[in-house]
Amino acid sequence: MLNFANAMIFKPYRYAIWIAILFSTSAGAGQPVRLRVLSYNIHHGEGVDGKLDLERIAGVIQSVNPDLVALQEVDDKAKRTGGIAQPTELARLTQMHVVFGANIELQGGHYGNAVLSRFPISRHENHQLPNLDNGEQRGVIETQIHVSSAIQPILLFATHLDHRRDGRERSQSANAINQLIEQRLDAPALLAGDLNDVVDSETLTRLETKWTCTNATPLPTIPVGKPSRQIDFILYRPIDRWSVIETRVLDESVASDHRAVLAVLELLPQSNE
Repeated sequence: MLNFANAMIFKPYRYAIWIAILFSTSAGAGQPVRLRVLSYNIHHGEGVDGKLDLERIAGVIQSVNPDLVALQEVDDKAKRTGGIAQPTELARLTQMHVVFGANIELQGGHYGNAVLSRFPISRHENHQLPNLDNGEQRGVIETQIHVSSAIQPILLFATHLDHRRDGRERSQSANAINQLIEQRLDAPALLAGDLNDVVDSETLTRLETKWTCTNATPLPTIPVGKPSRQIDFILYRPIDRWSVIETRVLDESVASDHRAVLAVLELLPQSNE
């Protein structure tokens, strides 16, 4: 039999997470569910100081106590990052669930996006996005996450779009992401990632036919030292199911070549939930 008192002594952090999840998932029907959502391009764990340090990345993540995290530029067992399974290691360091979407093979391993969640991930699928002119293969991870027993599961899409000046591939990727959500219009959904484009670009304009950005005015995320452009975003849909409490960029400029963006939202119940 589990000795709860002893377990709390030896594993306080893990049980604190368990208690927080239990409290969240026991919220009564009709009550909004508040979520802290982080999007972070981690540059395979290498900071602008040239130091490879996943513990530092995990510290940045934990500093804002997120519920859901979309990560970009994640290595999985690649030689350049010591053969470490970065998704698994970040899950261990943050005590969160994880899924990984491999988009390209890299130095004996893979490279792609990942999702961390404090809540169970019941389903996930990595969708490849359009690839033009032999560019880097991009993808979007679709996850289904149960955040509360009193409200339907949410969908979190995590992505990293093409970086080249020519925006045709980004535009086609935006269309592909919109087509994915068209198949699931009844579900509350979030989209987070490095879109490699700015407010009022063709990419954002196309996405915003289906999604709403959490910030109405730009919040620069790059260059990391003195940010002047926002290319990292969190979006949501449908508009009547979400209320945005705040969106801000983290004041950390060493751990990666991007600053992370955090949005705090409330998911509102449907009238029949």
